[in-house]
Amino acid sequence: MLRIGPYPVDPAVVLAPMAGITNLAFRKLCREFGSSTSIYVCEMITARAVVERNEKTLHMMSFDEDEHPRSMQLYGVDPATLGEAVRIIVGEGWADHIDLNLGCPVPKVTRLGGGAALPYKRALFSKIVKAMVSGAEPAGVPVTVKFRIGIDEDHLTYLDAGRIAEAEGAKAVALHARTAAQRYSGQADWTAIARLKQAVTTIPVLGNGDIFSAADAVRMMDETGCDGVVVGRGCLGRPWLFAELQAALRGEALPEAPNLGRVGEVLYRHGALLAEHLGEDKAMRDLRKHMAWYLMGFPVGADLRRSFATVSSLTQLQDLIGELDPTAPFPRDAEGPRGRQGSPGKVALPHGWLDDPDDPAVPAGADLMHSGG
Repeated sequence: MLRIGPYPVDPAVVLAPMAGITNLAFRKLCREFGSSTSIYVCEMITARAVVERNEKTLHMMSFDEDEHPRSMQLYGVDPATLGEAVRIIVGEGWADHIDLNLGCPVPKVTRLGGGAALPYKRALFSKIVKAMVSGAEPAGVPVTVKFRIGIDEDHLTYLDAGRIAEAEGAKAVALHARTAAQRYSGQADWTAIARLKQAVTTIPVLGNGDIFSAADAVRMMDETGCDGVVVGRGCLGRPWLFAELQAALRGEALPEAPNLGRVGEVLYRHGALLAEHLGEDKAMRDLRKHMAWYLMGFPVGADLRRSFATVSSLTQLQDLIGELDPTAPFPRDAEGPRGRQGSPGKVALPHGWLDDPDDPAVPAGADLMHSGG
């Protein structure tokens, strides 16, 4: 059984933090399908915003009453800020598990030395993990680290990152098996997960990348020997994937794929949960980005799809769902990749970032408050 600090994770499944996606409502929906003892991580939180107790950020850090462990991912570049953010979080009792974001490939993050750019600076990375573990340890809150293979094929960092995180007291590491330059394009290199598992021997290693079905999760664990899986884009518009993952990893028969009538019910439930969390107007605006994912592959006309994409109230949402063919079966071509893919590109980095991997200096202006991706 996978354990992260004091918490058993059964089955060994983690909902990846996704900016603008894994808020309280979406996590609750996923938990209703999956196991209460898997881990569901909230969307990324900026450490500087925690220190400044930014009102919007504090609302993003909301958890459901029965959500446990409460799992939070932090972003930052400055060891002092991240350490202080952790001390505030554990002091206020806001989270039970804290993850460090080193996987974000978005240019506005990497050009400041954050996200997937940061593990290249080994000394700075080491200081960050040490500061976070020091702040969390007295409260028994485990710190984990999620990172990518490297900046690009010429600057691979994942083996060093895994060993450093292990040495500084992280309780688990997770590898998104792509470089920052790949972003979300191409195919994840699962062989890197296997190599990381061989290099990091005293804490769990989790795999991430291209898990779009329960069979993918089983295959990743079989092929790499990883201790668990982190699921991101595969569950977009498909929160019932967590029921399928639970069944597959426990050796049980998979539940039947939902027809369009059932998908409509789940979609409405998502909207209702968002309305409770954000208020109806903001909730409907937030829900619009999920529509194409929920309806992917189903026989839904263009006009009806456009109406879903501009929905403005729960009543309208219910009326639109009523226009769907509830008997339409789940389409086979909806099993594959979903969410952003894009194309590879050069990684934006601070000036001189690649000159000295052992330079512990925090880049100027890197600790600004902003959202990631």
